Amino acid sequence: MNQIDKAKAFTALHRKGDPVVLYNIWDAGTAKAVAESGARALATGSWSVAAANGHGDGQKIPLEQLVDISRAIVAATDLPVSIDFEGGYSDEAQETALNVARIVDIGAVGINFEDQVVGGSGLHTIEAQAARIKAIRAMADEKGIPFFINARTDLFLKVSDDARHPSLIEEAIERAAAYAEAGADGFFVPWLSNPDLIKQVCDAVALPVNVMMRAGMDAKVLAGLGVARISYGPGPYRAMIDWLKGQADAVYR
Repeated sequence: MNQIDKAKAFTALHRKGDPVVLYNIWDAGTAKAVAESGARALATGSWSVAAANGHGDGQKIPLEQLVDISRAIVAATDLPVSIDFEGGYSDEAQETALNVARIVDIGAVGINFEDQVVGGSGLHTIEAQAARIKAIRAMADEKGIPFFINARTDLFLKVSDDARHPSLIEEAIERAAAYAEAGADGFFVPWLSNPDLIKQVCDAVALPVNVMMRAGMDAKVLAGLGVARISYGPGPYRAMIDWLKGQADAVYR
């Protein structure tokens, strides 16, 4: 498949109640391994990509290095690949779109794009984030690629106390509507884990909803709630590192 066909296939995988499962990768080797395990699409996790290359999360990995890694991943597989692009490496809409264009140009079919102020505090205003999404959509449309913009809200991730999450649902739904109007294709709610709240979001939001797996969560249950995409975030990388440390411990102790 060419890039356009891959992008269309990737979008088609997002089905409410029958979610695409993305076991997040971080380099060409893990892309091949997960593809060989039966994945229908691949997605990187920013935390994992950064950690695997000696950087912290939060756009600490240089943009040039991220583009090179993404290029290698896309070249290593025939599957559609989505890149976790954090906050776009800019707060300004047009510059963000130019940065995302580099990901489009290496053959990826989508990005995760978050609304937190990377390196700052809080979230971008709804209007500012919508403007950035609109600029990315215009750029991709100009290139003729049906690029999948997975609009991530960090509302829940920024509030670690799950008991406070019900008070954030109204704003989450408002953000989803604005992001959809701006041209987003999906809505990502990392750290939201309460089944009732997940269902509330899925019922209220027109976009396919993406949930990140946390301890105790079950993919079949999430599908029943109306989730269309399940991600694993840094979980696979952390599990791999724990395994590696265990193997090393057996050698050196």
